[in-house]
Amino acid sequence: MTLWQGLCHLPTSWHPAIGKVCGKLLFMIATGRKKIAQANIEACLPNLSKAEQQKLLQNNFMHLGRSLIETGIAWFWSDKKIQSKVDYDVIGLDLLSANDSNNGNLIIFKHSQHLELDARLLAMNAAVFGVSRTHNSASMNKIQDKGRLSSMKDTADKNNPRKFMKWLKAGKNVMYSIDQDYGWDHSVKLRFFNQEAATITTTKKIIDASNSNLLFINSYYKNNKLILKIELIDHAGLDSIELAQKINDLMEKKILQHPAEYLWMHRRFKSTLGKNFYK
Repeated sequence: MTLWQGLCHLPTSWHPAIGKVCGKLLFMIATGRKKIAQANIEACLPNLSKAEQQKLLQNNFMHLGRSLIETGIAWFWSDKKIQSKVDYDVIGLDLLSANDSNNGNLIIFKHSQHLELDARLLAMNAAVFGVSRTHNSASMNKIQDKGRLSSMKDTADKNNPRKFMKWLKAGKNVMYSIDQDYGWDHSVKLRFFNQEAATITTTKKIIDASNSNLLFINSYYKNNKLILKIELIDHAGLDSIELAQKINDLMEKKILQHPAEYLWMHRRFKSTLGKNFYK
């Protein structure tokens, strides 16, 4: 932890080199994660040549190395330091009108490798609550919670829906992710890229029960500037399965715009293709 914090507080001009070194090191030693990412890239992007897939895999690990610094910035830096040192822009902040109306905002996002920094930046510009998964390590969970609460108002475990439903009914902004494989509880088999994937369908139930708006936040780098772009998701007339598929399609479209920044290292198809798919 001391080393990690120390690296994050080094001059920002050093960060690209540190991230690159970390990315190359992880590419060599994180063989399990590399197999998962490679399998996902091959399954989801079969139109790429083997050489293009390998290049994307390498770039993905460069972003993984960079994310070590980005997460440290999100968890250890002050708001003042982030505002002065991080080049970013939030587009669509006017959509987060939860404090000015009776409707909350359920904010769906994809798992970018710079997700922790995305959340910190958004929470610095709006009152935001988060839904997360408790870390398997108690000590890491404590660090994670402390880092996230440096700007977020509060967080709730994804298995405690009453807590975040209460926030939405009170007109709050709540960040919520559904682009991972959480098993078959509340999931159905839907298309994601060109594969069948276990997909959460509770989004419709949540927004109907809380009378909240449904938003999507896309995050990506453009000329070394981190862009957060918020947009409304039109769900009128859609049932729970149709909405879940629409969200999958939206995720796919946004991922394809900046594929190297996505978290390909998650076993997204373990429930449909089986865990052996990643061995």
